[in-house]
Amino acid sequence: MTGEEGFDRRIEPFRTELLAYCYRMLGSAHDAEDLVQETYLRAWRAREQYDDTRSSLRTWLYRIATNACLTALGVHGRRPLPSGLVAASDPLGPLVRGEHAAWLQPLPDPMVGAGDPAGAVIDRSSLRLAFAAALQHLSARQRGALILRDVLGFSAAESADILGTTVASVNSSLQRARTRVKEVGVQRERVDEPSAAEQRAWVERYMKAFELADVEGLKRLLTEDVLMEMPPMLNWFSGRTNYGLFMEWVFATAGKDWLLREVAANGGQPGFAAYRRVGDGYVLHTLQVFTVNSAGISRNSVFQEPDVFATFGLAVGLDERGLALAEE
Repeated sequence: MTGEEGFDRRIEPFRTELLAYCYRMLGSAHDAEDLVQETYLRAWRAREQYDDTRSSLRTWLYRIATNACLTALGVHGRRPLPSGLVAASDPLGPLVRGEHAAWLQPLPDPMVGAGDPAGAVIDRSSLRLAFAAALQHLSARQRGALILRDVLGFSAAESADILGTTVASVNSSLQRARTRVKEVGVQRERVDEPSAAEQRAWVERYMKAFELADVEGLKRLLTEDVLMEMPPMLNWFSGRTNYGLFMEWVFATAGKDWLLREVAANGGQPGFAAYRRVGDGYVLHTLQVFTVNSAGISRNSVFQEPDVFATFGLAVGLDERGLALAEE
């Protein structure tokens, strides 16, 4: 084995956790993939400069990835969800597209090996959409300090090395980040979060009611303060009644004939792709990712962006049998 082959073998095991890290930093699965590729290219070019007496290989790779992420964030800025950007809207009001907004995007579980033994190193709670959205309220360096210290468990000295700053600066950024995340009311660890099987069961019941266009059945599965948002639209609202009003409008305008396909995102959050009847087949309409607590479905994040569909590998159309149609 050559030295170059040995270097490749040593750095490859870190790819998945670096992808999860870049996703937390950037809020985009596609951008995270690009930044990991850039990280590995930079590492390859600098392989002769790595000194194992100064830092571990893992720390060195995180330093390269962090520099790439900070540069990207300096250009693209934050990716919010509508509920973190504008006031709640009327569920029967006109849909308003957020022009030029870059939205937080969901992360397909297969990209980080969620559910597989190899993916066990990834902290699932830190990939949840709500936590990812909370990170968007932080500055780039606050985001880095919080993830490195509280999620990944790096020491203050290691985090300072990775961020290219001082321990005092890291501690200050970390304190500010913790305060801000607390202000937006998000906790990584939810004591009332049901098991993955229980969450899936809630959403399976929701899917059955959805396929029947049974709005009352949907409402019975929701918490009283359920929140729905739907990027790229600015519209969002909360409450079981508002949710029901909106779903009545959806079935009245988009029809009552649907095919649904299960997905899993952001460290085990259940969801589905919804295809609505158009002519002799079905056309991809939305990707929906759910947050479930002990009282029911508390949040539905509905995505309708081509980039998100592509990241999840969703067919744009299905035939009568539910088979993917060839794209032209």
